[in-house]
Amino acid sequence: MAPVSRRLFLKSSAAVGAGLVLGVHLPMPDKGFAAAPEAPPQPDLYNPNAFIRIAPDNTVTLLSKHIEFGQGPYTGLATLVAEELGADWGQMRAEGAPGDLVYQNIGRGMQLTGGSSSIRNSYLQMRRIGATARAMLVAAAAKQWEVPAVEVLVDKGVLTHSSGKKATMGELAEAAMALPAPAADDVKLKDPESFTLIGRELPRLDTPAKLDGSARYTIDVDRENQVVAMIERPPRFGAKLTGFDEGAAKRIPGFVAAKEVPGGVAVYADGFWPAKMARHALNAQWDESGAEHADSDQMIERFKAKLGEAGKPAADRGGADAVLDKPAEGDKVLTADYVFPYLAHAPMEPLDCVIERTADGGVEAWYGAQAPTIDQMAIAKVLGVPLDKVKINVLFAGGSFGRRAQGDASLAVEAAQLLASAPEGRPVKLVWTREDDIRGGYYRPLYVHRLEAVVRKNEIAAWRHRIVGQSIFAWTPFPEPKDGIDPTSVEGARNLPYGINDFKVELTTEKIGIPVLWWRSVGSTHTAFSTETFMDEVLAAAGLDPVEGRLAMLAEHPRHAGVLRAVAELADWGKGAPAGRAYGVALHESFQTYVAEIAEVSLDRSGMPKVHKVYCAVDCGVAVNPNIIAAQMEGGIGYGLGAALFNAVDVVDGRVVQRNFDDYKPLRMGDMPEVSVTVVKSGEAPTGVGEPGVPPVAPAVANAFARLTGKRVRHLPFARALGGA
Repeated sequence: MAPVSRRLFLKSSAAVGAGLVLGVHLPMPDKGFAAAPEAPPQPDLYNPNAFIRIAPDNTVTLLSKHIEFGQGPYTGLATLVAEELGADWGQMRAEGAPGDLVYQNIGRGMQLTGGSSSIRNSYLQMRRIGATARAMLVAAAAKQWEVPAVEVLVDKGVLTHSSGKKATMGELAEAAMALPAPAADDVKLKDPESFTLIGRELPRLDTPAKLDGSARYTIDVDRENQVVAMIERPPRFGAKLTGFDEGAAKRIPGFVAAKEVPGGVAVYADGFWPAKMARHALNAQWDESGAEHADSDQMIERFKAKLGEAGKPAADRGGADAVLDKPAEGDKVLTADYVFPYLAHAPMEPLDCVIERTADGGVEAWYGAQAPTIDQMAIAKVLGVPLDKVKINVLFAGGSFGRRAQGDASLAVEAAQLLASAPEGRPVKLVWTREDDIRGGYYRPLYVHRLEAVVRKNEIAAWRHRIVGQSIFAWTPFPEPKDGIDPTSVEGARNLPYGINDFKVELTTEKIGIPVLWWRSVGSTHTAFSTETFMDEVLAAAGLDPVEGRLAMLAEHPRHAGVLRAVAELADWGKGAPAGRAYGVALHESFQTYVAEIAEVSLDRSGMPKVHKVYCAVDCGVAVNPNIIAAQMEGGIGYGLGAALFNAVDVVDGRVVQRNFDDYKPLRMGDMPEVSVTVVKSGEAPTGVGEPGVPPVAPAVANAFARLTGKRVRHLPFARALGGA
């Protein structure tokens, strides 16, 4: 496919004011998603017209380049724009931007949401867009009033002059947006000391629509003459369809058709229920000769056997091997093995997508697209349409936790394939059930770890960490690292902040035919648990307090030390937990954000940990909205705790055992602890908060459990480690 270089202009409607949304698109390369050799001109990523609509009623609508699925970008990005624009918060609105490269992540060449990057990637961009729009409004006012621009003031959405002249942004918008944008050097951003919105706990912009039911999700979209499509998928990954019998399905009212598609058998019907019933009635036959017959228990034993062999070095300083392999007299040598199961993302809204052909020969889709650029390229390739004729409307999504961040665009590909086979070219609403989601693959990989340490004279003399598991990169079209080290397998382990001179991390990557994907906080989901629980063991062997012992090794990492001190003060660590309970602490950095947590734990009647309270300190740089930061810490703690206590996806002879929330148990309200969050004040550039609250909670709970019982949990989830308690 030849590169598409012409620009695509989408005019906004007069009802919402003037503005142009400008974008260009890249073609899908044959391998990966790197830029094509003849890359088209890049759009102006700072043009206010693409991101802001100022209506005559003085409302300001941000077109958010990041999808809103609960993590707060609508509010965060709008705050950045409003701060520099000089708008009143009551003016601000937000909606999802369409799939378009003008909304790409700065420096990444594609539009996507992930890696807790929304604020980090947009902080200066959104502020500059707001400041540029402000300058254009001021210029328009100065021209109309025939006064110097430096004499025009902007405050809470109103422009004024000492002569008594004034106008709202809405009154000046059309004239302002017709002016040329000022040069970048002529636009000055506010000094942080003068911020009036950044740093305040502003109400979220998406809350009203979610409260009154007007928030639009994929399930709310219905196109004229659409069919609902569901796919009967193979019972084992890699199995191939050999045939099916639609006789019984045809007798179900509302059934339209059943057709073979690459993913299995597609059932088309006039509604969800007839599609579901017809799918159940199909008699599909499968060739499983090339299917994956892996067994998770056998995989664990296979992976454990690899722990005795050296893997590829992911980090290596000093001489850890020499110290561990030949410890000196008097050295204490500690070893611990850990097992982490497959995990499903299990967002509240399973995957879905509405897609149809348009009158101009293009395609339009509606869904919670987490990576619109990748999806546009995939849809164009599957359906053979020009890339600039693929329109994606990005809607709210009911969570993701990584599930919608598909490097291979599997959902978009599936939707396009279903549209290609749709009876009479009808629009298609693709729906996954909860069972499809839990059994559909793309899990957090299964891992095993071995950690070894030498304690000499109350100090850690050596540390070696071996990890065995699947590569996430291998399941994406992105090129795997040249050194053979998947960074998502070792993050949080290779960059351990503690001052240990003899230190080594090794990785062994195994190939299994079970699809895997990043899961909220990715590698840190397992590396934080293994490193922080083992650190507690090692510090105990050295006779050191868990907090003071860590602090002593953090001289070169002041931000790590800062959150650890903050959480210890918040929990009053020195005083200790109430009677019958214990404190456990954990510290971890992920996505350039530093989080320390202390869990207050007792035991329930069955011997399982009961988590009463979690104290959390977070340093994420400039706190754009402290309320959202606290909410994301709370949500991350709940998500991580549920997985640690209850969750595992088991595979038996290639078949996934779990199917729904009855056997893949989410955290219930009664299990959710009280959470107290302190946001460490910082002038550093803002970083992400969507994922970093997850990693420390499980090790903090495990460390508290060990103080209560003397038992170390090394095989998650807790329910399984404690014998089904």
